[in-house]
Amino acid sequence: MLFDKYFIKDLVLKNRIVLSPMCQYKASDNSGEINEWHKVHLLSRAIGGAGLIFTEMTNIEPNGRITEQCLGLYNEKQMKKFKSLITEIHSYDAKVGIQLAHAGRKSKIENSDIVSASSIPFSEEYKTPRELNVEEIHDIIEKFKYSAELAVEAGFDTIEIHAAHGYLLHQFISRSSNKRKDEYANPTRLTVEVIRAIKSVIPKDMPLFLRISAVEYNTPPGYSFEEMLDYCDEFIEAGVDVLDVSTGANSPDKPEVYPGYQAKYAIDLADRLNVSVMSVGQLDSPELAEYLLRDTRIDLICIGKGMLKEPYWAKKASIQLGEEHKLPGVYEMGF
Repeated sequence: MLFDKYFIKDLVLKNRIVLSPMCQYKASDNSGEINEWHKVHLLSRAIGGAGLIFTEMTNIEPNGRITEQCLGLYNEKQMKKFKSLITEIHSYDAKVGIQLAHAGRKSKIENSDIVSASSIPFSEEYKTPRELNVEEIHDIIEKFKYSAELAVEAGFDTIEIHAAHGYLLHQFISRSSNKRKDEYANPTRLTVEVIRAIKSVIPKDMPLFLRISAVEYNTPPGYSFEEMLDYCDEFIEAGVDVLDVSTGANSPDKPEVYPGYQAKYAIDLADRLNVSVMSVGQLDSPELAEYLLRDTRIDLICIGKGMLKEPYWAKKASIQLGEEHKLPGVYEMGF
């Protein structure tokens, strides 16, 4: 299963292995543009055999970045640099996705306008954000839409909306960070409107991913897993094709981490909502990844730190599982 093709809408992946979007903090000159670091990081994993390569969290406006060294996609110059890289990644038979986001109250940019659903800081180490007004929220939706348009122009094969890990959309979803009294007190409203805006400008056959935090670890939590199931029902109805299932990070509280610790939520969502899912979180073991694909309804395996340690994770997994998987050029000679 790990080396079976995957089909959804117009996207065809050569295998079920996905490079997880991971912030690199390497953009230079406050430009939000990719540089040689990002090219090496992403291309090496494409050469290494991953079927789908996700860029890191890429932000829709300058103050939506976590740091000045984070990537953005809000102008033509950024788009053209992505376009060149995508062409190279495609030459290694890999597809490319972009994760669009806004950091909200988790931005650490100095002298920036830090915004959120409500004026509640992430922790004592973070600045207190300014509560967005309704007009500004509508402007953010339009910025997500414009970034999606640029992503299509650049040649990305798919888009993922980041609504997890305590970033802006998650801040609206969770009642621990959303204390509003207007229409955006509704936990799903902003995310649904962003989904619809992006769907209006991407090709009909382009699948849309959504990363969610299935549960929160803060006490008391902003929502339960049962509530998130209902939220996801709305997200799917709005146009989401694949749920990328993670957890937590809307507070400093962290869970116990062990292999596959988040997979149970992906399994439950797939079973109960009849939706395609991608699981992420300590799935470095090829045997565990293979088990999840064969014995549950999980469709894709997202590898993060495992591919930081080993760009050729896919090749080593093929050897362990007895599958044929050839690397390009002379790299095959290394195994």
